[in-house]
Amino acid sequence: MEVTYTRQGDYLIPNLLPPQEEPMPLGKYARMRKRFLQEHRKITYTNLLTSGKLSSHLVEIQQTAQRRMEELVAQMAKAQGVTEELKASNPMQWVGLMNSLRSAAEETVLTELIYN
Repeated sequence: MEVTYTRQGDYLIPNLLPPQEEPMPLGKYARMRKRFLQEHRKITYTNLLTSGKLSSHLVEIQQTAQRRMEELVAQMAKAQGVTEELKASNPMQWVGLMNSLRSAAEETVLTELIYN
C-alpha cells in the first residue's frame, strides 16, 4: 500500500482514507441498525466504518432480519392456526391476526438483532 501526501504549507500531510466500500441500498433493518450504532455504540460504529466493514455488516443484518421475520411469522401462524382456509373464509380476521403476528415477530427481531 502506497501512502500519498498533500503539501499544506511547509508540511506533508498523509492522505489517509478508510477502505472504500461499494455503496449498497439499505433496507429498513439495516438503517435501524446503523442509527442504533451511531447513537449508542459509537466505538463499534467507528471501528466498522474505518475498517471498511460497515456496509457488509449492515447488509448481513438486513438479510438475517428478513429471514428471521419470515421464519417467526410462519412459526407463529402455524401455532395460532392461521391458515389459507381462514384467509378464504374470513379475510378480515386473517389480516388482523397476521398483522399482530408480524408485530410480535418484529419486536423479537429488533431485540435480538438490531438493538443488541
